[in-house]
Order: sequence, then C-alpha cells, then structure tokens
Amino acid sequence: MIERYTRVEMGRIWTQENRFRQMLAVETAVAETQAELGLIPREAAADIAAKGRFDVARILEIEATTKHDVIAFVSNVAENVGPNGRYVHFGLTSSDVLDTALSLVTREAGDVLAASLERLSAALAEKIRAEAETLCAGRTHGMHAEPTTFGMKMAGHWAEIERSRERVRRALESMAIGKLSGAVGTYSTQTEKVESGVCGKLRLRPETVATQVIPRDRHAELMSSLAILGGALERLAVELRHLQRTEVGEVIEGFSKGQKGSSAMPHKKNPISAENVTGCARLLRSYAGAALEDIALWHERDISHSSVERVVFPDAFILADYACDRMATLVSGLYVDRARMRRNIDLSQGQLFSSHLLLSLVGSGLSREDAYAKVQALSHALREGETLETAALADPDVAGRVGTDGIRRVFTGERHVTAIRAQLRRLGFGV
Repeated sequence: MIERYTRVEMGRIWTQENRFRQMLAVETAVAETQAELGLIPREAAADIAAKGRFDVARILEIEATTKHDVIAFVSNVAENVGPNGRYVHFGLTSSDVLDTALSLVTREAGDVLAASLERLSAALAEKIRAEAETLCAGRTHGMHAEPTTFGMKMAGHWAEIERSRERVRRALESMAIGKLSGAVGTYSTQTEKVESGVCGKLRLRPETVATQVIPRDRHAELMSSLAILGGALERLAVELRHLQRTEVGEVIEGFSKGQKGSSAMPHKKNPISAENVTGCARLLRSYAGAALEDIALWHERDISHSSVERVVFPDAFILADYACDRMATLVSGLYVDRARMRRNIDLSQGQLFSSHLLLSLVGSGLSREDAYAKVQALSHALREGETLETAALADPDVAGRVGTDGIRRVFTGERHVTAIRAQLRRLGFGV
C-alpha cells in the first residue's frame, strides 16, 4: 500500500513558519554565493549560515511598525546574526526572496500532492483489474448505449488522472524558478553569477527574463493544472454519484460501522465523498481564474498578485491533495454490485446489443440503411417480456441472414469483453 500523506503535512508546508524558513534558505544561499564570488566577506556568510534564524512573533512585532513583512524578516535575521547581519539581503529586493522562496515551498507541496496522486492512480488500477470483465451498461445522454465493463469505465478515469499527473508535474517544473536580479530585474545591484550560483544550490533554474518578479504566467499554469485535475476528479465523482442513485444502484461508497447518513432517515447511505470532491473541484476552478488575473501586473511589478497568492496557493494545494486522497479512499472502498449491473443491462431488453446486430446484418449483405431500419423497427416494437434477441430470432429475415447461433453470440457480450480485455492489456493491466 502506498504511504498515505496526511493533510497536516500539506498544511505545514504552507505555514508562516515554513515560508520564512524557505526565505532564510534563499538568504543563506545568496550570502554563500556572494562570498564565493568575493562580493561579501566569507566570515559574513559563515555567520549568516550559523546564526541566521528567525522568530515569527518577533517578525510580526517588527512588521507592526514597518508595515513590510520582508523588511521585518530581514531585520529579525540580521539582529540574530550580529554585526555581519548587515550583509543579509545584500543587493536584493523583496521579490527576489519572496518569489524564489515560493518556488521552494511549491516544490515541497508538489511532492506531497504527487504521493496522493500516486495513491489514487493505484486505487483505480486495482479496481480496473478486479472489474475488467464486469459487464455494465455504457450510457450516453444518460441512456443505455452499449455494454462496457466497470473496469473499462475506471480505465478511462485512470488515464485522465495519469494525464493530470503529468500536467501537474510539468507545471511544477515550469515553476521551479529562481529570480535574484534585483529591482526591476536589471542585475544592477549584483551580477547574474549570484543568481546562477544560488539557483544551482537550491536546484532551481534562473528566470529567462524577469521584471521585478517572476512572471505570473508560470503560476497561472500551475493553478490551471490543479483546476484541470479537479475537473478529472469531478468527472469521476459525478459518475460514481450517478451510479449510486437508488434507481441505478450499481456501486456503493464504503459505509463504516457507526456511520449515519441522515439525521431524519436511518436508512440513508449517501454519496457524500463523491459530492465532497465535486465541491472541491468548483473551488479549484475559481483559484485558476484568480491566478489568470494575476498575470497582467503593472509595468515591472505591482503587488495586486500578492494577496491573491497568499490565499490561492495554500488553499489550492491543500484542497487538491485532500480531494485526491479522499477519492483514493472512495475508490478503494467502493462496493461494486455486479448482479445489479447485469439486471440494469436487462432493463433495456437487449437493445444495448443493437449495433452488433446491425453489423451482423450488414455483414450478411444487407445495406446499412436497410439493416439500421430493420434493427430500429425491432427495437422500438418490443413488448413487455420480449428482448431484442427473441425478436431477432423470431424474425425470418434476420434469423435467415445471421443464423440462430450468430444472433445468440451477439447478445452474450463476449465480443465486448474480449475487445476490452485486449485494450486493458495494451494499457499495462494484466487481465
């Protein structure tokens, strides 16, 4: 079983404490690089590395006067370092530290999210293998279409989650950026070698061309990837919600001992996890919209993006991680009612196999138009107790062309299962 990361861990990543910790990592790497380049004394860099520390309460106390969080942070670190504290933040502007630290925090969060995505992918893969040959009704427009298998249904969602995993990975890679080019991004206060050296230490890439900030298209891409992930989770959630309706009843969410579904109706077992994930997806889409609004800053910078990002980044990552983990738990504990799936197929009196009967008639030499008209007429004339199979067997023209054994093979579903089994094997599922 893949290790389950807790929501507490993702929450810890987005605390003020960790934000300042990463800012200190940036300041320390800058000092070390500057000392290596001879820009500040080596003993200053050593002092910053050894004595550089912060206290959140003290930062907030200073900020109450300065009204500037980075100045408050730098002041607190410098007072702990001592005389060489004057070299903390040497040649930097606030956004150098803030944006580079945000890249570090985001990378941490991405690692936790990746683990939850892997757990969800594994849960879906397990369900695909278990239900590879479990025939159920495929539906279009909410109506019975053709048979599929529940494993095949889950394979479509698995593939979509895999695309989201890759999309999020690429977006995180695009945001693994450091920016240390100073005010308005001109490197006028220190050489590009400092940025290059610091990025090497922090495993980041230097921004191609910065203003005073890392351009926010990178951040919008990441938020958009999380929103699309939310859409993938919602599509699966909506599918499972529908299949749990009383009239359908093909799956049931896990229901633990002592759990209650309704304060008024003791019989209730509700699709609460799937509904919860649906709500999470709505929020993730709204965060993407906010991040897109952040792209167009004034000139070299303004701070209209700052308040937005302090909300959407923690919320989006915590929410995406939570939704993935909850969906993984839902899928792992999902009860699949195979008998009900078979009964539901039978509700449409065998009409789910109409396309294969059509193809059999075309294969016998009948034109597609005539074959279509024949199968449609038989389907629409079915009375209670009849099936499309019995109607086809009773029709001299159809029986004469396809044969009794041929008609019966059409309605076994074996063609569907065989084709699905082959497709799942191509996807890497040994079934």
